[in-house]
Amino acid sequence: MKPVSAWSLVALQFFFIAALVVLPQGGLWPGGTLVTVLGGVLVSVGVAIGLAAVLRLGRTLTPSPIPREDGHLETTGVYAWARHPIYTALLTLSLGLVVWGASTGHVVVFVFLSMLLGLKARAEEKMLFTKYEAYAEYAARVGRFFPGIGLLKK
Repeated sequence: MKPVSAWSLVALQFFFIAALVVLPQGGLWPGGTLVTVLGGVLVSVGVAIGLAAVLRLGRTLTPSPIPREDGHLETTGVYAWARHPIYTALLTLSLGLVVWGASTGHVVVFVFLSMLLGLKARAEEKMLFTKYEAYAEYAARVGRFFPGIGLLKK
């Protein structure tokens, strides 16, 4: 993957997340305490997962799907249950924004963000398979975004 393509995916990802924040509230479902609490819990869980993943990666962190030359394959902490926990965090946080937003626009943007993160993860995984010999075994036992979902065959 060329760096310009990688950074374009990153920019689009941030565009979709920003859209979820600024889109006007809709009426697809009634608001109220339950919606507020559920949205808040999802946003909070997403932030917590993201922080745990960022802290685990340390200086290896990059928003680009292109692995850093000086990086390493992280398989512990939140990376023991999801290969892309930062994407898991973004999806969870974004779902909370959809719950709060309750509009067709929020749902559509979330679908596009989900597709984009799936595309970004697959592109990243192609490079990780090449860079790290242990990635095949790791991908066969750890789900892409959620435990047990998106396992890849060796």
